[in-house]
Amino acid sequence: MKEFIFTILDFLSGLGYFGIALGLMIEIIPSEIVLGYGGYMISQGKIGWVGAVIAGTIGGTLAQLFLYWAGYYGGRPFLEKYGKYVLIKKKHIDIAELWFRKYGAGVIFSARFIPVVRHAISIPAGIAKMSAMKFTLYTVAAIIPWTILFLYLGKILGKNWADIKEFAQPYVMPIIIGALIVGVIYFLYQKTRKTTD
Repeated sequence: MKEFIFTILDFLSGLGYFGIALGLMIEIIPSEIVLGYGGYMISQGKIGWVGAVIAGTIGGTLAQLFLYWAGYYGGRPFLEKYGKYVLIKKKHIDIAELWFRKYGAGVIFSARFIPVVRHAISIPAGIAKMSAMKFTLYTVAAIIPWTILFLYLGKILGKNWADIKEFAQPYVMPIIIGALIVGVIYFLYQKTRKTTD
């Protein structure tokens, strides 16, 4: 598996910024690894910071929009049948749908930082016909800090970029906690607003 990942990343690195965006769009390799490798490329002077952040944001957003539109037009039956091809299992859809029903649209931002739910949360947003503009806004707002963090960590690690998942844990936990706090505040705000209307 490691050999396969390295082969794909080697191919993508030859594409520069487009390779980062493409790697995030196809989601064969976890985003942390693609971005970590992007950070390594920055440390080697092969690409620049701004371009890498833009490419990471575009690629990550397009990947989520694909799942959103699949949910919007195909619905749950389509995703249960074909989701396995993009590593989305039925249990992921179940969890994401539960979260979306319970916490509403604000979960699109906070769930982006939580493993398992992170990618699947786009599906119930599409099924619920959430506004595409609102969905994109929340998604981009979460993807930008995620992209910057993993590019930065990949740059620090340099040639040891492959250890990014272990290295990132102390950095990711505060972000997850912060995202959950933001999600709870948004949920409480929405609940209060509904009771006062």
